[in-house]
Amino acid sequence: MITVENNTNNTTPPNFIKNIISEDLKTGKHSSIVTRFPPEPNGYLHIGHAKAIWINFTLADEFGGRTHLRFDDTNPIKEDTEYVNSIKEDVEWLGFNWEELHFASDYFDEMYNRAVLLIKKGKAYVDDLSADQIREMRGTLTEPGQNSPFRDRSVEENLDLFMRMRDGEFKDGEKVLRAKIDMASPNINLRDPVIYRIVHASHHNTGDKWCIYPMYAFAHPLEDAIEGVTHSLCSLEFEDQRPFYDWVIEETEMPCTPHQYEFGRLNLEQTVTSKRKLKLLVDQGFVDGWDDPRMPTISGLRRRGYTPEAIKAFVFETGISKAYGKIDLKMLEHFIREDLKLKAPRTMAVIDPLKVVITNYPEGESELLDAENNSENEELGHRQIPFSREIYIEREDFMENPPSKYFRLFPGNEVRLKHAYFIKCNDVIKDADGNVIEIHCTYDPETKSGSGFTGRKVKGTIHWVDASRAVPAEFRLYEPLILDENEDAEEESAEEKSFLDMINPNSLTIKHGFVEPGMNDAKPQDKFQFFRHGYFNVDSKYSKPGHPVFNLIVSLKSSFQLPNK
Repeated sequence: MITVENNTNNTTPPNFIKNIISEDLKTGKHSSIVTRFPPEPNGYLHIGHAKAIWINFTLADEFGGRTHLRFDDTNPIKEDTEYVNSIKEDVEWLGFNWEELHFASDYFDEMYNRAVLLIKKGKAYVDDLSADQIREMRGTLTEPGQNSPFRDRSVEENLDLFMRMRDGEFKDGEKVLRAKIDMASPNINLRDPVIYRIVHASHHNTGDKWCIYPMYAFAHPLEDAIEGVTHSLCSLEFEDQRPFYDWVIEETEMPCTPHQYEFGRLNLEQTVTSKRKLKLLVDQGFVDGWDDPRMPTISGLRRRGYTPEAIKAFVFETGISKAYGKIDLKMLEHFIREDLKLKAPRTMAVIDPLKVVITNYPEGESELLDAENNSENEELGHRQIPFSREIYIEREDFMENPPSKYFRLFPGNEVRLKHAYFIKCNDVIKDADGNVIEIHCTYDPETKSGSGFTGRKVKGTIHWVDASRAVPAEFRLYEPLILDENEDAEEESAEEKSFLDMINPNSLTIKHGFVEPGMNDAKPQDKFQFFRHGYFNVDSKYSKPGHPVFNLIVSLKSSFQLPNK
C-alpha cells in the first residue's frame, strides 16, 4: 500500500511522460527539461489543477529541469489580479517553487508580429462574419465547413484591416482574425480557427494598450516557444488541438519547437471542477466564496483542513496516464486520514450537548485528569483536563429506552467516561414537553483511568467535557456539495438550472457545542481529532479567540481501501 510518508519525495510513479523525457535526454533531442504550469487567471485553482501542478513541477525536478508559472491572461473580461494572487498562493502552499514567472500578456507584441507574419504568408485573414455565423459555417463531425466569403481577401487588405482592428477602429465582434487552414479538415480545430478578436476592455497587466487579444489556442504554443518549453503537458481534452498547436509553431516560424503531451485529467465523483460552474456557485451565494470548505478549490480544501502532503500523496496514487475515469471521493479522504492520524492531537468535543450531573461528586470541587494527546504518537505528549460535578456528553450517547446491543448510557447502565471514571445513570430530568434536558448519575472513584482498576468491566466508553470550563464552539459538518453521484456535473452542455438542482441542501450543517478548555487558544489551521467524531480544522474565516469554529475535514473511518500494489 502507498502511504503518505513515502510519496512526498518529489517523484512520480512510472509513467509514459517520464519515459518520453528520458528518451529525449538520452538521444540528445533536449539537453535540459523545461515545463510550465499555465493557468488562466479567471478563477481559483481546484483539485484537478493540483494534479497538473504536481505533474509539471515534479517531472521537471526529477530530471534537474525547471518549471515556469505562467498566467495565460488573454481574456481581460474574465480575469482579475485576485485570481493571480490566489494561484500564486496555492502553488506555494502545495510546496512548489517556480523558476520563472511569466504572463501571456508579456508577449502580446510578439504575438501580434507573428499574426502579421501569418497574414503576409497568406495563412490568416480578417473575417467580418459574426460568431454565430462562423459557428454555423464550421460544419460538423460528418460534414465539412464552408469557406467564409471574406476568406480570399488580399494580403494588403488583411494587413490594413488587422492594423485598424489594433488601433480600435472597430467594435467588439465586428471583425476577427482567422487562421487560413482547411475548412474541410476532419479535425474541426483546423477549420480556420479564430486567432484574434476585438475586446475593448482594460487588461489587468497591460491596461488599455490593446483592444485586440489573441485566442488561447493561438497564444499558448507561442508562449511555450518563446519561453523555451520542451514538454508542454496538458490534460487530455487538448489532444484534438495538438495539430493546431503544431501548425502555429511551424507557420509562425518560431525558433524553438516545443511538443504537447496530454494526460488524463483528475475527475472526482460528486465533485464539479468547471470554473464556470464554480463561479456560478459563488456568484449566486450557494457557497460563501471560492474558499468555502465545500468547494473543490485548493483554497477551499486548505480552509477545510486538507494538507499539501495528503493532496500530493493522493495525486501520486492516481498516477499519470491517458486513461479517463472518475476517482472515488473516499480515496482523497483516505489520504488526509493517513496524514493526520499521527500529526493531529486527539481531544474531546461535544457537538450536541446534554448535561450530566454526577450527584455523588463533591460540590465546588474539581480535579485534573491526565490524557495522552495521541495514543499512536507518544511524541505529542499528554495534557491535563478538568473534571467536576457537571459535565456535558453527546445527546446521542444517552437513550431512555435503548434497543438491544446499545452499550452507551441509559437508566441503570454504567459506562466509562474517556480518561475519567465509570458513571451510572440513576435519574432522568425532563422539561414540560417530555424532552430529556439533564441526566443524574453517580460515579465510582475507584475506577479512575490509569489506576489499574479491574474490579468489573463496562462495554461502552463515551466522551465528555467539563461543563464549568468547557469552551463554547461552533462545528461545521459537511456532506458532498453535489447530491447525485450518478449525474455528470461536469458536462458543460448541462443547463445551469439542471446543475443547480444537483446541489445538496444538506451540504452544510452547523452545530453549537463545547470543546475542552485547552482548545481556547486554538489558531486557524490547527487540526484535531475529536474522539468518535472525526478530524477537524480551525476555520480561518469565522473562528475567533474564545469561540473557535471547527470545520469537519473527514470522518474517522471509511470502507475505502487502496488496492495492493
